[in-house]
Amino acid sequence: MCIHIAQGNLAYELVAIADETLLLQRARQLGLPLALQYVDLHQPPQITTPGVLKILPIALNKPCVSGQLDPLNAAYVLKCLDVAVSLCLQNRAHALVTGPVQKSVINAAGYAFSGHTEYLAALTQSPMPVMMLTSGTLRIALATTHLPLSQVSQAIQPALLNQVISVLHHDLVQRFKITDPCIYICGLNPHAGEAGHLGREEIEIISPVVAQLKQQFQMNLVGPLPADTIFSPENLSRADVFLAMYHDQGLPVLKFHGFGNAVNITLGLPIIRTSVDHGTALHLAGTGKLQTGSIHTAIETALAMS
Repeated sequence: MCIHIAQGNLAYELVAIADETLLLQRARQLGLPLALQYVDLHQPPQITTPGVLKILPIALNKPCVSGQLDPLNAAYVLKCLDVAVSLCLQNRAHALVTGPVQKSVINAAGYAFSGHTEYLAALTQSPMPVMMLTSGTLRIALATTHLPLSQVSQAIQPALLNQVISVLHHDLVQRFKITDPCIYICGLNPHAGEAGHLGREEIEIISPVVAQLKQQFQMNLVGPLPADTIFSPENLSRADVFLAMYHDQGLPVLKFHGFGNAVNITLGLPIIRTSVDHGTALHLAGTGKLQTGSIHTAIETALAMS
């Protein structure tokens, strides 16, 4: 979904990039009133009204059945992303909001796809995308994203951390208007390495990078701290963002805090991209039981960032 905003942010319209037949079939299946209108992005945006959705149609390769994966439609999913990103890069749309995708079916179709974050970075030629999820005032960013746990330690290198922390600091200042962002940094190992007895990444890699960035750029950095205590109430009140070293170190905390109403933001891109905080929930597809809080939050966050 793309967002098209008028001058002065006085009006915006949501534009769905999807198969129009699919949208109408699902609306009828769920008993929802829906009228589709083709969008003309060369015209000023019109305020989105209930029951009417602007659409830029992309055709499915094969009819879709709720909750059933089909590798033949993997190319359709990627084409929708390609078109949406192109519109944002051309400034014909102001932000991109994505729903969840099923990575496995895209891989099964023969595409190398590890996730939205990496795919969008490649499309926009962005060297260092940073995944950050937010829930209320809690923000958690990731040093590594969709990486097997066995590969995390070798991925935590000075160059990576320098880039991730620099992107995180820059976008908090530029996109979120936080003048001097306070970044709390998790250690990689239990007890942040216990002075080297439980791992030396904190001593040899993470701490030197933190010290260098603090000295060279006067960044407000704290850590590395043990991940099991870094999310204390006192630290939560002080930190603008927490940087976790790997996916399941930080995201369980955020999703426990606000699952279903959190938003995934990709930093380090030349475009604004937000997304939901959950997966595809195939068992709920077409049932009308899906919760919509996260997509609403993702849209509102994209508007605010725009």
